[in-house]
Amino acid sequence: LENLGPHGLPLIGRADWNDCLNLNCFSEEPGESFQTSGPSEGPVAESIFIAGLFVYAAPDFVELCLRRNLVTEAREAKVHLETMKATVLKYGWDGNWFLRAYDAAGEKVGSAECAEGRIFIEPQGFCAMAGIGLETGQAAQALDSVASHLETEHGIVLQTPAYSQYYPHLGEISSYPPGYKENGGIFCHNNPWVIIAETILGRGERAFELYKKICPAYREHISDVHRLEPYVYAQMIAGRDAVNFGQAKNSWLTGTAAWNYVAISQAILGVHPDYDGLRIDPCIPPSWEEYTIEREFRGDVYRIHITNPKRVSKGVAKIVVDGRKIEGSTLPLFSDGRIHQVEVMMGLLT
Repeated sequence: LENLGPHGLPLIGRADWNDCLNLNCFSEEPGESFQTSGPSEGPVAESIFIAGLFVYAAPDFVELCLRRNLVTEAREAKVHLETMKATVLKYGWDGNWFLRAYDAAGEKVGSAECAEGRIFIEPQGFCAMAGIGLETGQAAQALDSVASHLETEHGIVLQTPAYSQYYPHLGEISSYPPGYKENGGIFCHNNPWVIIAETILGRGERAFELYKKICPAYREHISDVHRLEPYVYAQMIAGRDAVNFGQAKNSWLTGTAAWNYVAISQAILGVHPDYDGLRIDPCIPPSWEEYTIEREFRGDVYRIHITNPKRVSKGVAKIVVDGRKIEGSTLPLFSDGRIHQVEVMMGLLT
């Protein structure tokens, strides 16, 4: 909160998640490190992605404060949370999607006004995950823009159009060939953010469709194109501007597996570890009839059988644990080390 820029958005510093978006670097020297050259603490360049991350994480901070009886801190955090939400909608919304950033000159990055790099994946995923614009329609519009502009048959590209030349004010991102790495490549690390965001909107069919596009097992039938081990995620898949569109690169060197585990096990299959137990909230394709998950949590084992008789994407009508119906959607904690049978029926609450 002490590192906000002119619009009240977080300063980007050297970079944010995308360590190749170097808005305070201005390197003109071949071979110079983008992560160490130039001023590190520019007072102008701001990141809408970091703002989305702040809004996403803040509710957990508030909850932790309340559980520790830090009421004043929780109240203050809520104020900052709502302020940042409003700031993103005022200064971070571009009309059909969320901006990526403001550069060191205060110019927009990831805007329809830009000649290249008009829309980026990161703020669309994280701002929607954070619920920014959920009630007012911007979250859905941002994800629809992802489908219209960024999605390909091999996954979602990081930004489009890819940069065709090097721009010193943008940094390393514009130094890669179009369609590779951060310059319009399909970064498998951030595709799950959009998958998770789709489940927040209740669009299970769409979420699973996106999940399959980058999942190694689902790409094995095009192994002659993918050209990577079928049991490990790639850091990136070459984007549509690349010579070898669809070819995966950099296996093992990625945080993709962890995020996709969250996307499939929590967001889609709906088993969320929470403060008071496992919270059940699936968001699946409506064609799914049933599935079973076994989950160990805090020393107990839960065998969870989920049925979908109404063919819905989201919603839990009833949960029965060890033969007894429970209220709400959070499974009780037993701390007895035993196996507990859980029956979940999806549908509307009655």
